[in-house]
Amino acid sequence: MDIKPKFEVSGRIGRPVPEVFEAFVNPDILSRYFTTGGAKGRIEEGATVMWDFNDFPGAFPVKVVEVEKDKRVVFKWDDGDGGETTVTFRFEPTGDGRTIVSIAEEGWPSTEQGFGKSYGNCMGWSQMLSAMKAWIEHGINLRDGMYK
Repeated sequence: MDIKPKFEVSGRIGRPVPEVFEAFVNPDILSRYFTTGGAKGRIEEGATVMWDFNDFPGAFPVKVVEVEKDKRVVFKWDDGDGGETTVTFRFEPTGDGRTIVSIAEEGWPSTEQGFGKSYGNCMGWSQMLSAMKAWIEHGINLRDGMYK
């Protein structure tokens, strides 16, 4: 049996879907809590945007495959070994003014290294959700100084 590494994480943000969605697709806002070295380009279908992190060397190209406003974003990016993984963000209203943000990623090879990289990204996306929540709800940047 060939089991492929993949995962999904989710969390609730205490703001309505349009505000949370905009905080992800808008590079000026995303740069305040996630892309510590800056994000260049708005997340729009067909675009390639750049995400830079002060704690990682170099900027990462993010190829936006699909955007469904206030619902879903799908993109591909480098898996670190010459391949690509697919990341899907979903934004769902809770009915009480909050948003459930779910992040799924898949596409690594079925190798020890592939599983290891998926675990690292799972940790990273979980931390991204925490940083997003802290920024949107309280204006606090959790990544500032976290990794250096």
